Amino acid sequence: MKAWRRKGEVILAGFEQQEAAVLRGLVGQLEDMLRARGEEAPQDELAELTGIRTGPSEAPDDPVLSRLLPDFHRLDPDNPSRDDLDSAAAMRSLHEPELLEAKVGVAKTVLDTLPRDGGQVRLSFEQADAWLGALNDVRLALGTALDVTDDMPDELPDDDPRAPHLGVYHWLTWVQETLIQAVTA
Repeated sequence: MKAWRRKGEVILAGFEQQEAAVLRGLVGQLEDMLRARGEEAPQDELAELTGIRTGPSEAPDDPVLSRLLPDFHRLDPDNPSRDDLDSAAAMRSLHEPELLEAKVGVAKTVLDTLPRDGGQVRLSFEQADAWLGALNDVRLALGTALDVTDDMPDELPDDDPRAPHLGVYHWLTWVQETLIQAVTA
């Protein structure tokens, strides 16, 4: 892939077939995880009547989903009160469906605009913004799975099972950085 570039009101890049397959695979897996989380929402007849969607009231157990769907209400980690726990559950139930919808939407934009076999990608500014959101989500998910930290070296020993995936993480970082540069140019 060559760096993203701006040509007037269009943001352009070309992806090799393998790059497109990797990115589509990661975004597709993330979309599946998010959709599955949305399906965990309890059925609420009152919510259906009022049009207010509600989601799960408990944080996800999965560390990747927990990173992507953080608490909407801060708790005192040493001494959470019952009221704080109830507030956190209510905030999650009310706001998580909207966040899930937004994250699934940006993933869908990437999957709709990235050719399966690679090739030219032409984005409007709105689509580029969606790509930035999806790339950020994929990097957060992969970084969580790999336990990426600020002091992690750029390369891991060959016998570390995370080594090949860290290269993908760095590539995604570069794709995101060049897209930001193209959008803000």
